[in-house]
Amino acid sequence: MTTSSKANVSAEMGWGSSYRLIASDKWKTKSATMGKAVTAALVEYAQPKLGMRVLDLASGTGEPAISLARFVGAQGHVTALDLSADLLEIATGRAQERGLDNFSTRQADAQALPFDDNSFDLATCRFGVMFFRDPVVALRELHRVLRAGARACFLAWGPFEQPYWQSTMGVVHRHVGGPLLQPGGPDPFRFARPGSLSAVLRSAGFRKVEEETKTLPWTWPGTTEEVWEQAQAVAVPFRPMLDRVPADMRPQIDEEVLAAIGQHVRGESIEFGASVVLASGSK
Repeated sequence: MTTSSKANVSAEMGWGSSYRLIASDKWKTKSATMGKAVTAALVEYAQPKLGMRVLDLASGTGEPAISLARFVGAQGHVTALDLSADLLEIATGRAQERGLDNFSTRQADAQALPFDDNSFDLATCRFGVMFFRDPVVALRELHRVLRAGARACFLAWGPFEQPYWQSTMGVVHRHVGGPLLQPGGPDPFRFARPGSLSAVLRSAGFRKVEEETKTLPWTWPGTTEEVWEQAQAVAVPFRPMLDRVPADMRPQIDEEVLAAIGQHVRGESIEFGASVVLASGSK
């Protein structure tokens, strides 16, 4: 899913599956364009400085790690961490294309970070913290590997009730009913409620905790059909609901989804806007 390319969740949730990799590779350029404003907002929020050592959790195909590498300079370094080696291979290729020598990847679980205490000056996570099996355990691990005074900065999805989700999965849900997401399964909207991510940060030992909700550009540079194809390919948390769609209902649902997405077409792009949560805490 576009929350996506985020793999620091358990393998049984399906985030390392082959169809996710294929979709991530197929749509990596347009997905990066759609997420550009969100990535830029997190980078600005994180305030990277020259010489910093940065850890990007659940980095997937490499953002915001690649963007951060441009800010920390040759004396700094950014480590992109994810459970999926295949997605990190895409990230490595993207970094090489940009000539980044201060970028590396590490395959690992956020709940068992393979780094010494006090190793990093900054940490980031874009659309990943919602999927950690136990966020408090993961953030305590992150707290451990940060240096004194270092910040951890997160970006998570706001509520389901926003244009992108309502135009796609919302249409499907109105037809098939039942649970939108599997109880106990991955939930993109886990921290949509104001203050919920802040509470986890405090429980993990962070101080100077801040949180805000913003609406940012979320624009697909292409057709309505592309948006719907991409959404279905990578929307792992919604897979059980999508699998409940009867074959004879699919044409009608597809038609309604494309019509709903079409309401956001502006010229040759589709402008949804995204409601997101930005939160941070210091060690």
